[in-house]
Amino acid sequence: MHIISKKAVVEFWQSHADAEGPLKAWYDHVKRVHWQTPADVQKDYGADLILPDNRAVFNIKGNRYRLVVRINYAAQSVYIRFIGSHAEYDQVNVTKI
Repeated sequence: MHIISKKAVVEFWQSHADAEGPLKAWYDHVKRVHWQTPADVQKDYGADLILPDNRAVFNIKGNRYRLVVRINYAAQSVYIRFIGSHAEYDQVNVTKI
């Protein structure tokens, strides 16, 4: 998958050092996969992370942080829509971002 944009992930871990290792692991894994459907994402990360409109939420660092993406399966692209603390995640409408 092509991840758009790595800059958002790097900027986040630069200000949240404890997220660097887990975000790098997520990034490295997602770069190597070829998801074709939401079921493919579920096989890797579990069923509870799939959202409407080809969005998915990933728990980072034991659910301390949340990463929301929109996946274009045909283009093999993952668009980062949100990354923040669990408390910040609770304040956004993930179906609109």
